[in-house]
Amino acid sequence: MRFPIPPDFELIAVVRRYVSSGRGEVRRYLKLLGGGFMMLPDRDLARFARSLAKDARRITDSDLEMLLDSEWRARLTAAWLIGLDRRTHFRERLGAMLLESELVYSGEGYCFALARFAEDSDAEILTAYLDHYLPRLDCHYDQDDAMGALLHLDERLGTDHAARFLVPGGLWERSTMRKVSPAEKKQVTDELCAFADSCMTGTIKQWLPRRRRFLEERWSHPMYGDDAPDR
Repeated sequence: MRFPIPPDFELIAVVRRYVSSGRGEVRRYLKLLGGGFMMLPDRDLARFARSLAKDARRITDSDLEMLLDSEWRARLTAAWLIGLDRRTHFRERLGAMLLESELVYSGEGYCFALARFAEDSDAEILTAYLDHYLPRLDCHYDQDDAMGALLHLDERLGTDHAARFLVPGGLWERSTMRKVSPAEKKQVTDELCAFADSCMTGTIKQWLPRRRRFLEERWSHPMYGDDAPDR
């Protein structure tokens, strides 16, 4: 694993450009974490979206590979940029990293990217992840984000992969995520993907009223929840 510290000045430059870019103390990766950008004022959110879309298009695959080899901040940001630009050739690597679950926080980015790719292969990856981690009562990882992404894909693809996990007495009810609402996690994924669509098509202003309705009806900020455990 590479870290953005001397003497790795190549990685430091890429992290400064894409991961810790932005204004003020709350940099890009913190705004991405838990969908924190959803809480930004309209003008700041529009600026953030334009910058994110620009970088998603311009970052090279080699720079993305470098970020994926680094720590969780870089991996989370890389996953978002990959998902935004739908670089599906990263699918297998993101799927492997999700299943490995080496670091905290970055898994939510992998789940977003797979939801954004929106193909049968992505649903298969999420299903395999849930099969592996829902029975693990010692692992409070990204099962909730994976379920939200899988339900989002089921709706888009006309499939029913998530159903067997959600039957009464099934794996979900017996897992560490049993108190989490799958429907609410799907709604969060739906909104993140709607943001991504508007971000990449330059229609963020048209999306803002939907964001306001979503916040009024559903949102409690994920960043203020329980800290994730070390892995």
